[in-house]
Amino acid sequence: MPMERITSRAAWKGSEVDYRTEMMHRFTDAEVAEIDSALQACGERDIPEITPATFPLPGMAAKMAALRDELLDGRGVVLMRGFPRERYSADEMARVYVGLGAHLGQPVAQSWQGQLLGSVIDISDVMERVRGYNAGGGQHFHIDGSACDIVSLMCLRRALSGGASRIVSVSAIHNRMLDTRPDLLEVLYRGYYFRNHEMDAEHSLFPAQSAERIPVFTQRDGRLTCVIDSGSLRYAVQQGGITMSDPEMEAYDELQRLARSEEFFLDMNFEEGDIQFLNNRVIMHARTNYEDHPDVARRRHLLRLWLRVDDWPARPAHQVFLNDMDCRHWQETNRRPFMELPSRYLAEMAAMQERRRREKTVLPPAVTAGRSPSARGWHEERDRAAAG
Repeated sequence: MPMERITSRAAWKGSEVDYRTEMMHRFTDAEVAEIDSALQACGERDIPEITPATFPLPGMAAKMAALRDELLDGRGVVLMRGFPRERYSADEMARVYVGLGAHLGQPVAQSWQGQLLGSVIDISDVMERVRGYNAGGGQHFHIDGSACDIVSLMCLRRALSGGASRIVSVSAIHNRMLDTRPDLLEVLYRGYYFRNHEMDAEHSLFPAQSAERIPVFTQRDGRLTCVIDSGSLRYAVQQGGITMSDPEMEAYDELQRLARSEEFFLDMNFEEGDIQFLNNRVIMHARTNYEDHPDVARRRHLLRLWLRVDDWPARPAHQVFLNDMDCRHWQETNRRPFMELPSRYLAEMAAMQERRRREKTVLPPAVTAGRSPSARGWHEERDRAAAG
């Protein structure tokens, strides 16, 4: 597999980019009016029923096509700002978000529960064994599931403080490692064994663990694609009998070290109503720590879409672990109508939180699949496994 320098616009450094001038689209009054008309036409449809046909945006067609091109062959990042959040309910904002996303790609299920629209909110004191995006606090750099081409967030409610979206170009990091640590870059091209989260695995059509290594980096036709998540690697070590070698741990740590460098990362501070779209093949994303509200109904709340873009070049087959067949299976078997609407979701979470308060139940620590493991942590996992 060739390890060639990436010379496209995808190889940017956060220290050299102003996202407000290079990555942002501000909604015009005409666009807001067209979106409002589309929302009225859409009515109270369920999430799967929101499509380009039921959420028509003829006046924005050229703009949405340009944004999709920028995601594929440009910086890989688009932030849409200026939509008047205060005019709309949370459920209306959700339909606006899905409607805009439908003009870029097809939403896919994000977990075994089958949700097409995720809620990124801290519910670690409400539900047991939550995933990283529901655990609050900071997150390490990662790529979301390989079944989606675009990962997106809409900000419904900001945190009391903090909680910036931190993003980084994997192409820029790749180039630095090519210059300074080509030995570790070779390890990343060889890749790691992946294993699904236990509930995703239980509801999957496929084996829980990859039979072969999944390359972190792959190049084809001048494009670099990346897939990496520490949770999948950790599950393979803890539950799948995989031993991480010292070079493998060092390569992962070097990837994270560079991503955490102020030279490479870029922070986006969300305003309410902001919509961020990222190319899930070329942008790693993370989250800074934040202070939140004690009541779940008033906490930092982002909505998330995973979008598959059928007319983009397919991700290399050997780099796919989570696939579209499982996403369709989860949606068809486990999704409930209207389950993702924020009003329903928050009402359910608030009721559960109140019940926990009355019972004074102490929950176990959250599953931190989204937190970065150190090489020391992996050594400890390996040593414990070896000890029996």
